[in-house]
Amino acid sequence: MDKAIMEKAFKTKVDKVSDLTAYVGKTVGITEWMQIEQKNIDAFAAGTLDQQWIYTDPVAAADHSPYGTVVAQGFLILSLIPKFAYETLHISDAEMGLNYGLDNVRFPQAVPVDSFIRGRVEMIGYEVIDGGARIKVHVTTEIKDEAKPACVAEFIIQIYN
Repeated sequence: MDKAIMEKAFKTKVDKVSDLTAYVGKTVGITEWMQIEQKNIDAFAAGTLDQQWIYTDPVAAADHSPYGTVVAQGFLILSLIPKFAYETLHISDAEMGLNYGLDNVRFPQAVPVDSFIRGRVEMIGYEVIDGGARIKVHVTTEIKDEAKPACVAEFIIQIYN
């Protein structure tokens, strides 16, 4: 089995926002595996009005999709990135965090329904701002038993203390 599949979930805990400078260039966490079920895909489709058959119609997807089944929307997978970041990084003196943006987003592999995914979070940048810091993390959304990730993106977060 692939070494990445065998790695256990973990998170980084720091006392102060400024302590994050020591983690630039390091993996700060790996989430637990979570299953992407049809109910997740359908709820996202309803909320975003993106109800293409490849996401919502198992019969059509089985007959016509190159994947042979329903797949999750790329933006559903992307929307989980903040969850992965907040699950893997705990900062005791942080009062709040705000999503600042994303850079370099790609979707190398589709996520078939009922697949398990998880986030691998690496700290790649730290900048002091008024009241806190702006950090950048590289998040790789892995698919269990697949070589290619579902999504890779740089997520920028403003953290205030």
